[in-house]
Amino acid sequence: MFSHINLGTRDLPRAEAFYDAVLLPIGLKRRQVIPDGGPDCACWVSPDRALPRFYVTLPFNRQEANAGNGTMVAFMAPSPASVDEAYRAGMAAGGTDEGPPGERLHYGKGYYGAYLRDPDGNKVHITYRGDMVGEL
Repeated sequence: MFSHINLGTRDLPRAEAFYDAVLLPIGLKRRQVIPDGGPDCACWVSPDRALPRFYVTLPFNRQEANAGNGTMVAFMAPSPASVDEAYRAGMAAGGTDEGPPGERLHYGKGYYGAYLRDPDGNKVHITYRGDMVGEL
């Protein structure tokens, strides 16, 4: 469905540290970015797929990045334990709590997730979809 998602940052090294902390425990890896004339950015992907990609970037217009109200990026995790690990690592890397890890049964049986904000204020959700095992 998606080719890629970009989130803006005011501080790329800080954002890289945060997203490495959150995304590596759920199985994503850093992908090399080939300069294309745009602003500096970092990229993560699934190890076995070229797409979709997740980027954090300095804004193209060179203006200060800001978090979108109502915007959230959700990442799939392979297990509830990896949700816990990603949340703890994200908090240690400068994230702020928006909802600790736990079951969210109102979303479905087996739904387990955590919410946090990155250092730029972007909302991030890490989820294990036990309610969809075998469908993904």
